[in-house]
Amino acid sequence: MSITLKNPAGLAEVPLYRHVSIASGSKMVFMAGQVSVDQDGNTVGAGDYVAQVEQCYLNVATALAEAGATFDDVAKINVYAVNMTPELVAASGEGIARAEKKLGVTIQAPLTGIGVAALASPEYLVEVDAIAFID
Repeated sequence: MSITLKNPAGLAEVPLYRHVSIASGSKMVFMAGQVSVDQDGNTVGAGDYVAQVEQCYLNVATALAEAGATFDDVAKINVYAVNMTPELVAASGEGIARAEKKLGVTIQAPLTGIGVAALASPEYLVEVDAIAFID
């Protein structure tokens, strides 16, 4: 594996992710932010934040697969949420868990959640991107 995930002593453990990822792959994979659309460009989960998080992560998995990568190769995830609140942060965990179940994976790469005023379309509530390293 090209990514080692760690929780350093002295930092509080967060169940959703690890604080540090150490990448050793020779190729870097960058992707555009993924929003909650299906392969035909239709919005999935209009008005449903949890469903949109799930679809975003499924789309990230598809983008990773195209590069020959999986979530095991992900060094960093960024999540952009419209009008972020503590409730949305908690709901993100549910959406991620649903995606993990469908994909049969555990996603624990370092994660940064960023509150934004808006995304590219008013129907998008969340956007997710990732950086991966592969050999």
